[in-house]
Amino acid sequence: MGTEGDSFPLMEVNTGDPEASEPWDYVLVADRRGQRATGQAHRQLQFLEKLKRKGFRYKMMEDGEKVFFGIRAESRIFDLYRTLLMESEGPGARTQPAGPAPIPASTRIRIVNFVLNNTTAAGDTLDDLVKSGVFETRFVLHKGQDDLRKEWAQWRRVLRPQPIDDIRDYFGEKVALYFAWLGWYTYMLVPAAAVGLLVFLSGFALFNASQISKEICEAHDILLCPRGDHSRRYQQLSDTCTFAKLTHLFDNEGTVVFAIFMALWATVFLEIWKRQRARVVLHWDLYGWDEDQEEMALQLINHRDYQLRPHQHSYLRSSVILILSVLMICLMIGMAHLLVVYRVLAAALFNSTLLFQEEQVTTAVVVTGALFHYVVILIMTKVNKCVALKLCDFEKPRTFSERESKFTTSSSLCSSLPTSHPSSTLPSSWAVLRSTPTREGRATSSSLTVLPRINGHPGKSVRLAGLWKLEECHLSGCMMDLFLQMAIIMGLKQTLSNCAEYLGPWLAYKCRLMRFKLGRASGDPELRDMQHNYLLNPVNTFSLFDEFMEMMIQYGFTTIFVAAFPLAPLLALISNLVEIRLDAIKMVRLQRRLVPRKAKDIGTWLQVLETIGVLAVIANGMVIAFTSEFIPRVVYKYHYGPCRLGAQPAVDCLTGYVNHSLSVFYTKDFQDPVQAEGSENITECRYRDYRDAQDYSLSEQFWVLLAIRLLFLILFEHVALCIKLIAAWFVPDVPQSVKNKVLEEKYRALRDKMCSSSKSTDV
Repeated sequence: MGTEGDSFPLMEVNTGDPEASEPWDYVLVADRRGQRATGQAHRQLQFLEKLKRKGFRYKMMEDGEKVFFGIRAESRIFDLYRTLLMESEGPGARTQPAGPAPIPASTRIRIVNFVLNNTTAAGDTLDDLVKSGVFETRFVLHKGQDDLRKEWAQWRRVLRPQPIDDIRDYFGEKVALYFAWLGWYTYMLVPAAAVGLLVFLSGFALFNASQISKEICEAHDILLCPRGDHSRRYQQLSDTCTFAKLTHLFDNEGTVVFAIFMALWATVFLEIWKRQRARVVLHWDLYGWDEDQEEMALQLINHRDYQLRPHQHSYLRSSVILILSVLMICLMIGMAHLLVVYRVLAAALFNSTLLFQEEQVTTAVVVTGALFHYVVILIMTKVNKCVALKLCDFEKPRTFSERESKFTTSSSLCSSLPTSHPSSTLPSSWAVLRSTPTREGRATSSSLTVLPRINGHPGKSVRLAGLWKLEECHLSGCMMDLFLQMAIIMGLKQTLSNCAEYLGPWLAYKCRLMRFKLGRASGDPELRDMQHNYLLNPVNTFSLFDEFMEMMIQYGFTTIFVAAFPLAPLLALISNLVEIRLDAIKMVRLQRRLVPRKAKDIGTWLQVLETIGVLAVIANGMVIAFTSEFIPRVVYKYHYGPCRLGAQPAVDCLTGYVNHSLSVFYTKDFQDPVQAEGSENITECRYRDYRDAQDYSLSEQFWVLLAIRLLFLILFEHVALCIKLIAAWFVPDVPQSVKNKVLEEKYRALRDKMCSSSKSTDV
């Protein structure tokens, strides 16, 4: 039994030899060249002998280049696990059982992994030995996954239900809950995608019937002011006819209804998921499972003298973490502003190098800006992960579960900024909330500083560093720019990310397979199996975290800017159908086996989803209020238009809206009128804003619209949030059937105890 600290407090220990035919629980791999180093070989032997004293047996196998150590735990370790966590169920369980119930493979692996990672030999943990090269790697063998390969990890099964129970038996509850949540999320995307597609297609019914589009298409006598610095040209308003019609596909009255619908959808999705989770957990008999108790039991199994580590809180450490988190958030906001600088410089470069025609410059800037933003998201996501891990380690969490929860919170907070922060998705966080989305500067829903338009007006433009004019929206309006950016970013994330996620591990595995020349390996089936698992792609503690984070980012894009991109749920639905099978193939065929983890919910990710739902209400309200032309149209219809005194059947209520929304600029007020092409016969031009024609100051209409925009934003957010709260109250988190089942089990346990007590008293 070794020393007292290494022994197990067992009443009886089975000292018989374990069956040789049973598979290995764990595999350690060392490089053969390291075996020649006396120091490394001695440290290997120390660690393996320490495991042997704890109740493990091992076997060393060589293949010429690598040394494989098969590790298997003796049954006495799991007898202790039964004693600590498996409670008796009534008087029948007190009788001597015919034989001990077999420990599930996922539970065996979880216990063995915990003991190995918490075993120290000469002050070295297994992580220390791997980092110093004593062991090259460690992994769990894939065993018994044939059913999952046939029924789950195949592309042709993309529309089939997932075998959640089989996934749980093989990968553990945590992975199974991830796929159960992902499957439910995909299922709930069906109605959201259908409504979003309906809203988008409804715009086609009014494609040629919109009064605003008609006025724009017929405005041959209205000239727009030059927008560029290098190739100035007056452009007819009618040239934007096609884009004006396209903009109406997603910037219409249905947008507001769809935004409110998505706020309700996000709440119903989470509430029904909670009910679904409760049913699954009850089915797995984990409803009353306690994570802290599980971790303490594993610690006692590893070392009987384990001392409980109490909860602690350090205000100094929390203050440092808070300061560093704020600095990281500032960096994220700075990266959003870097995107703005890029767009400004890109516009100047494209104009000066004559790479694009003047009317194509804005589109080119939008497209390249979206690509640049996509690259920034990829880079900053990795940076956020590293920073969050450092902050989590600095906080010194009590247990691994607490460490994982804190890491998830920190990483989600930082990673949500490049995706959910509107200024990183909209081109300019410098533009302000203005009465209409202008063509001289992007109106963003992130700038809550309600100031006058900082881009100025024709003849007096505000410039970056005094040189470069601030960016401009597309001629058809800012909603078109936002729609294009969302389409590009979501399209890239769904296609490129999925391709890289699959092709990367597949190519890496094939390359290692060719380099290792598996066909010339040993004929020993055990060694061949270890070699095959060794060639698979490695996994780590955060492999499942990365999958969750990818889905959180997608969920943020799907809900936060759905008012500007109603097709987002449809793209997410298609992507998820691929993602489920992609993750399945990757986990079963291309990666080493994940260490099973026990869980009864998705943890902190649920709070992340609820936070994103609240942010979605705010962001969509701001997009509708300040980026869309919904508010200006409604105000004109009932306050300035021909229907302000009552409906007139013969006249469209938006008649004259285009002329009303364009301000007048006199060409004589240009600072350098000589550069303007054809300016000798033009005395005035128009631009989108609400300014006085004499001194170009903001007009009364601007302030009226601004007040109504703010009022709409407040009302929209309060109505949407109230709907969310009512929906959350109306749908119970736990079904009554689950509550009744738990209640019946408690009642039965009490009745059995009472009967047992009565029998003892009678005796």
